[in-house]
Parts: sequence; structure tokens; C-alpha cells
Amino acid sequence: MDTRVAVISIIVEDNNSIETLNQLLYDARDHIIGRMGIPYRKKGISIISIAIDASQDIISALSGKIGRLKGVSTKTAYSNVITHMEEKHD
Repeated sequence: MDTRVAVISIIVEDNNSIETLNQLLYDARDHIIGRMGIPYRKKGISIISIAIDASQDIISALSGKIGRLKGVSTKTAYSNVITHMEEKHD
């Protein structure tokens, strides 16, 4: 399975979605390289960046699930860094 490095940018406008968002990120913790969150209190939003190294399918699925949350917007930027992993056979 090939993996890619990407950044998922998230803007949270509805605080009621934060618990579900955190659960989605927790579920993807094995692929997440780092996370930065900035509360922008003046505007009442949160800005979150997630650095991730995972397969294209995992990244797309996570971004899609996040984007379907009420009051949450997301965009994903992919690097051209692709790691080719050999599958293990038992």
C-alpha cells in the first residue's frame, strides 16, 4: 500500500461538532503526524491543521467524514511525496 503526506485544513463554525470531529481524529491517530489547533475567539471559530501520512483512500475518507459534519469545512492538500510500501505476505 502506498502512502502520501497531506495536510487537512479544518474550520469549525459549530462547536456542537467538535466531539465527533475529535473522535474521527482519534480513530485516525495511527496516521496523524501532528495536529495544530487555533481558537479564533473573536470570530467564534476554530482553525485546525492535521498533517497525515496514509493511503489516498484513508486521507480522502477522513476528509470526507470531517466535511460532512455540521458547521465544519475542510480542504486537503497533498504532497508529491509517496512512499511505496511492500505488502507483507504470511
